[in-house]
Amino acid sequence: MKRPGLAICAAALLAAPAFAAADKPADLEAAYKAAGMVKKAGKWVGCADDQYARAEVAEDGYRDLNGDGIKDLVISDFGSFCYGSTEQGFFVLTKATAAGPWKVLYQSQGIPTFLPTKVKTPGGWPDVEVGGPGFCFPIHRWNGKDYVFNRNKEYEKGACKQR
Repeated sequence: MKRPGLAICAAALLAAPAFAAADKPADLEAAYKAAGMVKKAGKWVGCADDQYARAEVAEDGYRDLNGDGIKDLVISDFGSFCYGSTEQGFFVLTKATAAGPWKVLYQSQGIPTFLPTKVKTPGGWPDVEVGGPGFCFPIHRWNGKDYVFNRNKEYEKGACKQR
């Protein structure tokens, strides 16, 4: 199975419809601040040194990722200055209670794909495939404190051996 090129993925992201207000938390500004982002020229950015940078709630990014009944948030941050040829990073934010403050659970360069796990992880967090250029991607698993490398996933036979 081959993944589409990054140019195709980027075009799809740019063409994606804007989120309705119900698709974002009421305290979205607090989430951006918790992720260390700043407002620049009227938009939130995590990569403030990149004049073309932008941050936004990832598609389907406001949902309960770990099954605890409280919605979590995935913010995608775009900019080649901070993220190189992947041009994207992401932040997974969570709350201890629905009314509590946002806390960054995990941050990485790359494009996240959340995968179901066959193994029960602490807190019920899913595995995360961290995509980018190429055909070999790391999959990280929550160990109770952090997401750590678990395995690689090949989209082209032998791709991981070339690393």
